[in-house]
Amino acid sequence: MLKLPASVRLEQLPTLWTALQASLRAEAAQVRSAAGAQLRISAADLQDFDSGVLTLLISAARLCAQEGVQLQLHEVPAKLQELARVYGVAELLWPELLPA
Repeated sequence: MLKLPASVRLEQLPTLWTALQASLRAEAAQVRSAAGAQLRISAADLQDFDSGVLTLLISAARLCAQEGVQLQLHEVPAKLQELARVYGVAELLWPELLPA
């Protein structure tokens, strides 16, 4: 399982995305080789963040889709869930929240 860093701020995005892209591709290859469909990322360490984290996560979800796996976020802080709701992207990050 991949892990988000403790801090994700807009000014850090270029560096974080470069590193995360490589990790996501490698992890997706492992997931697919094990006949899996979900790539898991833990947000347990995430403490200091702004809306940049949403950009990072949406980009990660898109890359995962291109790689043939689904991004699954774990241990998500309530503050991040609320930020995603305010920005109207919660359903992109947590499709299970969509009404049936």
